[in-house]
Amino acid sequence: MRNIEAVFFDLDGTLLDRETSLVKFIEAQYDRFQSELQVIDKQVYKERFIELDARGYVWKDKVFSQLLQEFNIASLIWEELMGDYIMNFKHSCTGFNNLNKVVGKLKQMDLGLGIISNGKTNFQMDNIKALGIEGYFDTILISEAVGLRKPDFRIFRKGIDALGVSAFGSIFVGDHPEYDVAASKCAGMIGIWKSNDYWHSAEADFIIKELEELLGIIEKGAENHD
Repeated sequence: MRNIEAVFFDLDGTLLDRETSLVKFIEAQYDRFQSELQVIDKQVYKERFIELDARGYVWKDKVFSQLLQEFNIASLIWEELMGDYIMNFKHSCTGFNNLNKVVGKLKQMDLGLGIISNGKTNFQMDNIKALGIEGYFDTILISEAVGLRKPDFRIFRKGIDALGVSAFGSIFVGDHPEYDVAASKCAGMIGIWKSNDYWHSAEADFIIKELEELLGIIEKGAENHD
């Protein structure tokens, strides 16, 4: 049984329901640019965007450039769509079930809380604020600001040091088997995989489907880990 001191989270796919958020954004973007995009069926535009996006691992300049090229749209430039994405994605941000309830309970348990996310600093911070969870966290590390990206274990160590906790007593929760789970375990943390349909498995200490399952693991001191 471990004395759990802190819980760190990935953002996209872990706290932020990125799939739901992205669909809401794409539909709204299509409507905003309908006069230019109407030559494409809305569903086709949405499906191709999601495919090119590759779960967020392809930055949007390439996605929008490819879309305009494929559908032969000359009345728009990718910078317009990109600017719209940066400005408006936050309005479509949707958290996973019981997000505020779970982080609120963790805060009541007097645990240190952190977010460690890859991405652009202002963009990711806008999304965190849109979810209404910024105030729960003691430290938020975004790769662009820190100069380190997951799976580099040093970004996890920075989070641990920021909270003054031990790696042994720290949990990291994420959806990516390598960038989140394996990398956090490499830093000495307890790695929890928030499972999804995209990856089939992860070498995790614990596997959860819903955020609320995390509470039971912590209450038991992650005892099944040892």
